[in-house]
Amino acid sequence: MRADRLVATLLLMQTRGRVTAAELAEELETSVATARRDLEALSAAGIPVYPQAGRGGGWQLVGGARTDLSGLTSSEARALFLLVGPAAAVAPEAKSALRKLVQALPATFRAEAEAAADAVVLDPSAWGRRPREQSPVVGQLQDAVTQRRQVRITYRGWDRDPEELTVDPWGLVDKSGTWYLLAGVGGAERTFRVQRIADVVVTDEPADRPDDFDVAEAWERAVRQIDAVRHRASAVVIVDASIVPYLRSQLGEQAVEAERVDDQRTRLRLSAQTESIIARHLAGWGDDVEVVAPSSLRAELARIGRALVDRHATP
Repeated sequence: MRADRLVATLLLMQTRGRVTAAELAEELETSVATARRDLEALSAAGIPVYPQAGRGGGWQLVGGARTDLSGLTSSEARALFLLVGPAAAVAPEAKSALRKLVQALPATFRAEAEAAADAVVLDPSAWGRRPREQSPVVGQLQDAVTQRRQVRITYRGWDRDPEELTVDPWGLVDKSGTWYLLAGVGGAERTFRVQRIADVVVTDEPADRPDDFDVAEAWERAVRQIDAVRHRASAVVIVDASIVPYLRSQLGEQAVEAERVDDQRTRLRLSAQTESIIARHLAGWGDDVEVVAPSSLRAELARIGRALVDRHATP
C-alpha cells in the first residue's frame, strides 16, 4: 500500500536525516524507481523533502532529523495527510499509522490534519474517458474542506446554465483522475464535478458539516444516484468485436456489457443518459453496428444517416 510506504519514508528520513533512493528501496523492499517516485510525491505535495546533489547527497527532510513530526508546518502537515489519508479507508495498517502520526503532531495542527486525512476518497474505477488534466481549483477546495470554510462557486451542469452557489464543502473524491466535490447546499447533500466548477472563492464563513458525515459513505450514495442517471437509456447491439474497446473507452466500462456471438461479432448491452448519446457514439461505425433494440434507436441512427447525406452529398 503506497500510503504505508510514504509514511515509512517520512519517518525514516526524520530518523536518518538523509537517505538515497537506493537505501530507501533496500529498507522498504521496493525498487529504486518506486522509492524515487515516493520521494518525488512527498516533495510535490508540499512536504519539505528535497534532493541533495553531489557526492554524499541524497534526499533530505529540511529542518533536520527528528523522531516526531514537530518540524512540519501546518500547511506541510495538511499536505501529508491529504496525500496518505485516502488509503486509511481501505487499509487498517494505514489507519493505525495515521492515528499515530496525528498524535506526533503539535496539538495546534491536529484538527486540520485529521480533517485532511478525512477529506479525500479514492475511487479507482472510471466513468467514460479519463480527463487530460486536473482542474486548477482542486487545491483551493482541499484547503476549504480541511479548514471547514464555505466557498462560493460558479458551476455549470452538463444540461443547464451556470449557477452561482454558496456551499459547505464536506469532502473530495478522486475517481480515476476525475475529481468530485461532496458538499451541502442549504443543508441538502449535493455532488459537483470539479471540472465544471469555473470559479472558487474561499470565504471566512465556517462551513456547516454534519458531525456524523462520512465521505466514503456519502460517495457510495452519490455513485448510486449518478449511475441511475448515467444508465437511464439502454440498447442491445451486435458489433464487430474489434470496436468493443473503443466503445468502452467512450461510454465507460460499466456502460458496456459484452457477450461473444462468434469469432468476429459481439453482442453488447449499452447504457447512457439518453438514447441520442448512444446513437452519436454508434453512428460513426457505419455497418459495423447492427441495432437489435430498441426500434427508436434504429430510427435515430437512420435520421442521423439521412442528415449526413443531406449535408454532405455531392451537388
